[in-house]
Amino acid sequence: MKIREITNYLESIAPLSYQESYDNAGLLTGNANEEVTGVLLSLDCIETVIEEAISKKCNLIVAHHPIIFGGLKKLTGRNYVERTVIKAIKNDIAIYAIHTNLDNVLNGVNAKIAEKIGLENTKILLPKANLLQSQEVGSGMIGTLPEQMGAGDFLKHLKEKMQINCIKHTALLGKKVQKIAVCGGAGGFLLRNAIAAGADFFITSDYKYHEFFDADSQIVIADIGHYESEQFTKELLAGFLEKQFETLNIQISAVNTNPVSYFI
Repeated sequence: MKIREITNYLESIAPLSYQESYDNAGLLTGNANEEVTGVLLSLDCIETVIEEAISKKCNLIVAHHPIIFGGLKKLTGRNYVERTVIKAIKNDIAIYAIHTNLDNVLNGVNAKIAEKIGLENTKILLPKANLLQSQEVGSGMIGTLPEQMGAGDFLKHLKEKMQINCIKHTALLGKKVQKIAVCGGAGGFLLRNAIAAGADFFITSDYKYHEFFDADSQIVIADIGHYESEQFTKELLAGFLEKQFETLNIQISAVNTNPVSYFI
């Protein structure tokens, strides 16, 4: 089986045309015509993930975040991006990124978050208006809990289901909650849409101090962390690939690539 067969299948689920204009999804290193020895799934592709792929005899890494985001003018090993790319090339490891195109599909990253916290009747929060299938492509997701919950109880539920240690949030509004909006990664641009859709909570990450004021007592913003919000993307990808390629050596990375630590 060739690398191209894997990447073509992934692109049938999350076409590269669905990625945002700033993104760099797709095959970043390697030859698409090489035979696959194994696939390693990771949120990020850094040096330790390359080493893990080598040890597990995987010559294809499928990562959510592209290690090459801006242009590379030199490859001298002066930073972690260059070192990762050099190590991949030296060891004949292909790196494939499936980023905002996977964020933007109906059964993608946000659907996995919604599944983890038990949302029902889910739909895209901000559909892409320029696509014929716009109701199935776009940013964020919104759905409802099976039953109303107190805000404090929901925070406990969120912490447990997303397996996180802490949550930064705005003031609770003293009412029951049921409609929940989510966006994996940095989703602050969707706050107005979440409010307009009547969401009680907006779950995302990467909020700055002054941006929390924008909740304006209309919604509760819950910042759960970038890595934490997208950590189950590896499971999502494994589900896709295991269903399609039953005999393929598929490994979920055991490396915690989260660059943020918490003292609790």
